[in-house]
Amino acid sequence: MATSVIASLPSLVASVPKPKPSSRRLPTSMALASGTEPTAFRISSERKTRTKLTEGGKPSPSPSPSPSPSPPPTLQQEAKVFDETVVEPRGLSDFIEQSRELVRHDGGPPRWITPLDCSAPRHTNLPSLFYLPGIDGVGMGLVRHHQRLGKIFDVWCLHIPVMDRTPFKGLVEYVESTIKSESHCLPNMPVYLVGESLGACIALAVAARNPNIDFVLILANSATCFSKSNIQYLSSFLDVIPEPMHLAIPYFLDFLTVDQVSITQVFSGLFESLNKMLPSLFFLAEILPKESLQWKLQLLKSASSYVDPRLHTVKAQTLLLASGKDQLFPSSDEARRLCKILPKCRVRYFNNSSHNLFLEESFDIVNVMKGSCYYRRSSYKDYISDYLPPTPYEFQKISEQYRWINIAASPVMLSTLENGQIVKGLAGIPSEGPVLLVGYHMLMGFEAGPLVIRFLNEKNIHLRAVGHPFLFKRDSEMLMLDSSAYDGMRTMGVVPVSGTTLYKLLSRKSFVLLYPGGAREALHMKGEEYKLFWPEQAEFVRMASRFGATIVPFGVVGEDDIFEVLIDYNDLKKIPFYDLLDKMLNQKDFRLRANFAEEVGNQGLYMPGLLPKFPGRFYYLFGKPIETKGIKNVSQDRGEAQKIYMHVKSEVENCISYLKEKREHDPFRNLLPRLLYQVSQGFTEEAPTFEL
Repeated sequence: MATSVIASLPSLVASVPKPKPSSRRLPTSMALASGTEPTAFRISSERKTRTKLTEGGKPSPSPSPSPSPSPPPTLQQEAKVFDETVVEPRGLSDFIEQSRELVRHDGGPPRWITPLDCSAPRHTNLPSLFYLPGIDGVGMGLVRHHQRLGKIFDVWCLHIPVMDRTPFKGLVEYVESTIKSESHCLPNMPVYLVGESLGACIALAVAARNPNIDFVLILANSATCFSKSNIQYLSSFLDVIPEPMHLAIPYFLDFLTVDQVSITQVFSGLFESLNKMLPSLFFLAEILPKESLQWKLQLLKSASSYVDPRLHTVKAQTLLLASGKDQLFPSSDEARRLCKILPKCRVRYFNNSSHNLFLEESFDIVNVMKGSCYYRRSSYKDYISDYLPPTPYEFQKISEQYRWINIAASPVMLSTLENGQIVKGLAGIPSEGPVLLVGYHMLMGFEAGPLVIRFLNEKNIHLRAVGHPFLFKRDSEMLMLDSSAYDGMRTMGVVPVSGTTLYKLLSRKSFVLLYPGGAREALHMKGEEYKLFWPEQAEFVRMASRFGATIVPFGVVGEDDIFEVLIDYNDLKKIPFYDLLDKMLNQKDFRLRANFAEEVGNQGLYMPGLLPKFPGRFYYLFGKPIETKGIKNVSQDRGEAQKIYMHVKSEVENCISYLKEKREHDPFRNLLPRLLYQVSQGFTEEAPTFEL
């Protein structure tokens, strides 16, 4: 229980003005309690806007709204390689210090506040995010994320005073009235509701009551499973436990439910936990005295009872965040249950996290939104304009996932200069977009990760890969052991294949990675390595010509030195009952080019049976860039476009042939010679390759 209310707070909490168009107003439901005005914020009754505090703690008037809306991000801002937002660390000490300031003048009904950490300059096209707190009610559970959230959202935090006794339905109606006003003023933008435990129930209730509002729900450890949790028995102990030790009861219950644990282990673990919690228990008693805790338990019970029969009416896009070591609720089991009920729901599991997920150092809510593609500014997801670039830390973590490929396969990358000379490295790659890299998709797509990472490290170029729809579908996540398996790829900017996405990327002068052979090449049959399965008709040339994009053909070899395909799609189809899995993997939403009569239309998705080999090496060769800017009538002349298309395909085949021949002369093709070289020269030193 204690962990559910230990939160952090920014160094200064205040209300801030909304630099929005005048049509956006603050709803009258944000009126303050009667009596003394809290020092944290106030409402100007004349202007109906929130105001922020100065360093001295005195409220300063909100500036008048700008007569003209803020300009949208420029092309250069949208094309940033990294999100370099500087985030100051926040911790428990900030929460304790500033929460005391927040509740010092507490009283009255619930209200909305906006921390100063979220008050960075905003554009007019930012959606609203309403944070609904857990059982503590302070409203600062997202403190570690305020600075980053403030860059992409207009953040509102619900504060429920310690002694407030508003029933659950009253809280739902209060939140609902605010959201209806926001939705009326900005009808084309989604409304984000981020809630944990009790707040998750409020969010679900509001969404159930307002099916016509475009909600995005992000819910952590929902209290909808209150009747299945240990915390429901807490009230039986409250009368006999002195303050502040009542806050430790959930830990005791948690230890008692562990299977095959001795009494000595139970009390040893309990006292160890209490020893760690004592510095914060006395403060927590200020915001959750026994009387308030008893009320919150009743609130949780009524919340669960109210929401559960209404879950089937929730049609909102929902992301469930479940902690595997939640001390209060069986959150993982509840997430699986809710995912079966809510039609637009996805789940992310955090197996090593506790109930207090939002406050853990390893958790980043913005990163989760990026990976799950849950950030949008309009009624539909635009994978180009809504894309949030990765931070350097996110890029580093994703790079580590491909470290084993770099160690085992030691990729060699070659490029071709304009004069036709082949050189080591990426010097032959154009420095300015739009550029379309078109090449061979190796087995399981093993070549894509190292390719994207090398371009960022060496050229500071962010490749936007065009991917299969399977990477983005809810049904595909439900088939996988790890629902977040593709989050890293989506964080790095992979987009679903379509003419619209390619058009938008090229119009923004992006560097695009395209595989015409798609899944048919990446999931090829036995004996089909290095064979191109491209459509007969040109698919990308005219689009590239329209924007004067440079086409860079490339080939890659090395899959046959890493794995051998033992069981392919044809073998699997002979296995009894495999057709059931095949139907799920190749349902209509996952199929591409299903109406193509040629071989590229046979894109059956499956997991091949692979035999690992003693690792060889990956080799990439980027051919001579093909300019489309100076070629006339390509965008209208299908015949001319077809000639260029066949030329690109021929160049890819030539690159593959060149690499297959030259690798035979690489003394470091096999892993053992490379390891011996790196032992003598250092593991940061790349082993040499064949002579060019």
